[in-house]
Order: sequence, then structure tokens, then C-alpha cells
Amino acid sequence: MFEKILIANRGEIALRIHRACRELGIQTVAVHSTADADAMHVRLADESVCIGPPAPRQSYLNMQAILTAATITGAEAIHPGVGFLAENADFAQMVQDHGLVFIGPSPEHIRIMGDKITAKRAVQALGIPTVPGSDGPVTSDEEALDIARRIGFPILIKAAAGGGGKGMKICRNEEDLRTQLPVARSEARSFFGNDAVFFEKFLEKPRHIELQILGDGQGNVIHLGERDCSLQRRHQKLLEEAPSPALNADEREAIGQIALKAMGTLGYASAGTLEFLYEDGQFYFIEMNTRLQVEHPVSEFITGIDLVREQIRIAAGGKLTLKQEDVRFSGAAIEVRINAEHPETFAPSPGKIGEYHAPGGPGVRVDSALYSGYKVPSHYDSLVSKLIVYGKTRNECLMRLRRALEEYVIGGIQTTIPLHQKIIADPDFITGDYTIHWLEHFMERAAAAKDAGGA
Repeated sequence: MFEKILIANRGEIALRIHRACRELGIQTVAVHSTADADAMHVRLADESVCIGPPAPRQSYLNMQAILTAATITGAEAIHPGVGFLAENADFAQMVQDHGLVFIGPSPEHIRIMGDKITAKRAVQALGIPTVPGSDGPVTSDEEALDIARRIGFPILIKAAAGGGGKGMKICRNEEDLRTQLPVARSEARSFFGNDAVFFEKFLEKPRHIELQILGDGQGNVIHLGERDCSLQRRHQKLLEEAPSPALNADEREAIGQIALKAMGTLGYASAGTLEFLYEDGQFYFIEMNTRLQVEHPVSEFITGIDLVREQIRIAAGGKLTLKQEDVRFSGAAIEVRINAEHPETFAPSPGKIGEYHAPGGPGVRVDSALYSGYKVPSHYDSLVSKLIVYGKTRNECLMRLRRALEEYVIGGIQTTIPLHQKIIADPDFITGDYTIHWLEHFMERAAAAKDAGGA
């Protein structure tokens, strides 16, 4: 086992990794920008190194600075967390080239799955179903029209190197396609430095289902069940739950077996997530995240398996100690992402935390680096807390989440807590009847109702 690990991230995920390390008896090194000098993970780590100014490219994306920090502190491994360099194959390779261990999959697997077109081809070869679409990048307007007519409108244009909804456009007819294709290419070039785009059939009412897997690269792979991540705004997740209220036992078993066979063939090592669109009983692969997910705690709650500890054990050369038949699923868990944003306009709300009180009690977990007096910086993602609750049934989980949100006090800034309170009180959510488009319609109805009330 490692003696010292450098955590190349910030916020709640850096604190989450620190806690797992300390429970394994491992010392931690925190790296931080000047804006995060007083962050909780910096305060609790055994050592800390400032790696640059607030701008991510000069700090958390500064590979040389991070590797230098690992060298001077004597760290043996680097955990990239989520975001920033977590899915950067070049960084993973650099870590290995410097004689350190990257706590994650191989650079090769990161590279394969990092490009959506390459990933789609790879999983098709492994027997995983995909959304009907183009076989590769669309190179001309003529080819675009031919493909669109073949798969049928509506279609979705996606950036090959993208994510987070950037460069993504829905086209319902040929006129839309002519208008949106150059826009999508321009956005892809701007955000990712690559203007390659591809097409997929646009599904009208899908769920976003993802499957958590663990592999040790030694032929052993398990899955920890699915998470339903359908509650999204502009392709950004706001709430996740496990198990999905949309799946039955046979569907759950079927997709699990497909994933196990595919990842075993690939020889995958570390944690990873296969993401699917699910509609009318069919699963369609959309992408794989070769890292820890923000929503991993819901899988931990229903299985009792610590994903970060397992990541570290696998990176240290350990084998999985569980077989699939040993994984036990129990109860239901829901995570809400609490962002430093206005709950209606989603305008960012950085600032100094005043009164702070986190909820507690049975089945309640708060992953957050907030404390009273902490200044939420404006330079990074607005996620400031994850509230995760567990119940023996989904209904018990919902009631516990309602109670926990009532208890949660974050003073000094605006947060999305009021939005979550409204969402979980809606009859559609209570019955589990929602798709990836549901939240957008919910927000439109709420805005219309407010305007009508003001009139």
C-alpha cells in the first residue's frame, strides 16, 4: 500500500479522497491555488503545496506544477479526483513516466474512451448497444444530409471531443441541420480545440442510466448497479438516484452482464462508469467516464462498497476481493447537488459563508468542504455540497431527503436548496416518472406560474 498520495483536485472531492486515504493509514498532499489557500482539504492534509494562481490552467491544470509538487513531497501516487485532469490521458502517461502511480485507468483506456467516436466503435466491438448514428465524424454538408435522412429526424449533433452539452444541437428537419451544423462545429472548436462532430438519433423521452463498474486489470470486474441521472438542466446533472425507478430486475441484470463481459474483455482497471440512454426497454451506450463520478456516493450507500478505497487498492496492485455474486444491493439512495447559484436563474453566487449547519441523523451523508467563514471562489465549478440520503425504500429515502433539506443551512450565498425542495415535492418525481427533458419543462412551468402570479 502507498504511504503518501497527492490529491490533484479541490473542494468536496479532494476532501473525500483525503478521508479515504487517512482511513487506509496513508498520508496526503494537497495541492491548491492561491484562491484555495484556506480550503478545508488544505487544512486537513498532512502537507500542502501552492501550485499557482486561481485560473485553473495555471494551477489545477498545470501538469508540471502538480508533478513537481509530488516529487518534492515524496508522494508515490496521484489521485486526480473528478474533472480537471482526471480524464487526461497525457497527464496519466506523464505520471507514469515520472515513476509515480496514476490512481485511475491506463492512459490507453482513457484515450480510447475520451473520444466519443472512438469509444462508440470500441464498445460496439465489445457487444454494447449504441444509439443509431454516423460511423465517424461528419465531414461535409452533403454527407450530413445523407446520414440524417438514413437515420431519420430528429437527430442530435455532438462534438467528438466534447462533454457537458457543449457543441450539442438538436435538428428536427433539414433546415435545422443546415443552420445548426456550422454552429455546432464552431462551438466544438472553441471549447475543445477540435471541430469534429458526429450524429446520433435523438430520443424523445429517454432516461439517463449509468452503470458503475470496478475492474482490477487482472481479469476481475464487478458492477455496483445503476444510477438514474435523468434530472438534468442543459445536460448538467442536478440529482441522481440508485437504483433507477424505471428499471425492472431483468433489465438490470441484462445490462449488468453486458457491461461485465465488455469490461472484462477490455481488461479495465479502476472505477469507471458506462452511460446509457434508456427508452422503451432498450439501452443505448453514449459514453464512458474513466474516473470517479460526482454521484458515486449513491452507489456506495446501496452496496456498502467504498469506491475510493477500492480505487486506491487497485492502483496499488491489489485484486478485487469481491465477485459479482458477493455484491449485495439494499435500499435506495438519492444525491442532490447543491450549487452556489440562484435557485431560479442559476446565476453564480460566490461569497463568504455565514451561518453553516449541515443536516445529520440516520442515513444522511454530506460531502462538502464548506465551513462558516469560508469564501466560495468564483473561479471554479459552482458545486459546493452533495447531500446524499439512504432509506430502506425509495419512499423512506424521499421523506428523509425532505427532512434533511429542511435542516440544511448555508448562509451568506444563494444555493439551489429551494429548487431541490420543489423538485422532490412534485408528483412526477415522487412516482419516479421523469426523463432527461423533465427538469427543463418543470422550470418552464415554474417560471410561467411565477409570471402569472406576478401579473
